[in-house]
Amino acid sequence: MDVPQSQLLLKRVINIKAVVTPLWKEEAQKQLQNQLNQIDGRLQQLEMQGQRMVSEIQKQGTDPSDPAVSQQISSVQGKLNQDKGQQLQQKNQLLQQLQQVQTLELNKEVSQGQIDGFFRVAVGDNMIRKLQVEILLRDGVVEEIRGEL
Repeated sequence: MDVPQSQLLLKRVINIKAVVTPLWKEEAQKQLQNQLNQIDGRLQQLEMQGQRMVSEIQKQGTDPSDPAVSQQISSVQGKLNQDKGQQLQQKNQLLQQLQQVQTLELNKEVSQGQIDGFFRVAVGDNMIRKLQVEILLRDGVVEEIRGEL
């Protein structure tokens, strides 16, 4: 890419916003529900892994009343509970997001994230305005580009 001597090619962060439409709400709810289903699956896996590990420890230990066996089981259960707690925390956050999506007003603009983009800057350009660019999407289609390109 050739850039004249009096210009620089720089990278900026571009904010992406979406207009809330029935289709957008439906897609957002589907994504969140899929993530919730994945977390439920991971919780089931953790439970099964924990049970298997406890069974293995009990099989290996000759004396179930041995303090070392009890300590191993306790350690496994503690780690399992910690992992489950993290998954449940994520699940609660997703449930809150799902509730927020359901209550969003139609035609409201919501943040969808950010992407990097390049722009040219030259002597005399207003750098602040060049950095304040956002793209507005409606059902995945660019509806508006806001800011100075």
